[in-house]
Amino acid sequence: MAKGIGYGKTILFGEHFVVYGLPGIASAISDYTVAEVEAGEKGLTLVDNRPAVEGYKKTKQDEISREFESILNFMKIDVDKTPLKITLSGNLECASGIGASAALASSVARALDEHFNLGLNDDQINEVAYEGEKGGSGTPSGIDNTCSTYGGMLIFEKDLSGGPNKIDMIASNPLNIVMANTGITQETKKVVEDVKKEKDKNPEKFEEIFAEYKKVFDEAVIALKEGNIEKVGKLMDKNQELLSQITVSCPEVEKIISIAKENGALGAKLTGTGRGGLVICLSPDSQTSDKVEEAIQKEGFKTSKTVVGKK
Repeated sequence: MAKGIGYGKTILFGEHFVVYGLPGIASAISDYTVAEVEAGEKGLTLVDNRPAVEGYKKTKQDEISREFESILNFMKIDVDKTPLKITLSGNLECASGIGASAALASSVARALDEHFNLGLNDDQINEVAYEGEKGGSGTPSGIDNTCSTYGGMLIFEKDLSGGPNKIDMIASNPLNIVMANTGITQETKKVVEDVKKEKDKNPEKFEEIFAEYKKVFDEAVIALKEGNIEKVGKLMDKNQELLSQITVSCPEVEKIISIAKENGALGAKLTGTGRGGLVICLSPDSQTSDKVEEAIQKEGFKTSKTVVGKK
């Protein structure tokens, strides 16, 4: 039985903005999805044993189907000729904003590569995963599949002309992050399309927002390299303000952010698709993470703790 893994991710800076060629900063997290591939009896049999928030798999059903279709087509695998059974598992709880679809794509690409002895390298696995994301999400930035495939913290810049995306690894001191789940799942494609409609209606407004975001990004790179986590937190807050302006926040996200800040978080913002999904809260230390997590849980939201940015 062939096996592959793909890591979850969190975007520290730049979700939605990276779609338009602006640079973003993201990091893989330790949780991952596992894909196991073996010979099947007829066509494609999918067994999805991944942990997930309530409603995720139903909301994402069509997206997941398109993702598999795109991966198989890109890899030129005909399941009518070579039936397959693919089983998904792992400890990454599927939710909007954690890169679950990219983790699926990357893990499946690796498992198919092993099953068919294709000898793909990481760059090629990432290309397959991106095609899967593109089939599922429409116009993804590529940042999710890149984190899922390579791991670590990275600066990502999409090449809008169709050439290779720019990827630079970045060393940072460890960051204590509390991830809080709104319990709301959105389809990425729809939210991305909505943002594009807003941009088309208000191009001058968006140009100003993009310019403000670029300043945030430039300062964040310096702050991360210098280990200035207080500055990182303030910049996360600014990034969140800009995300609100492009209509991808929601009351649940704002409530979690307020709770986190009241309990010692240095900064907090949505991560990923938005309009629900996950919120990341930066803590100065593990003790504060415990306090932030407890306060958010008291309000009925599920949480988890992670550390990103290890050298």
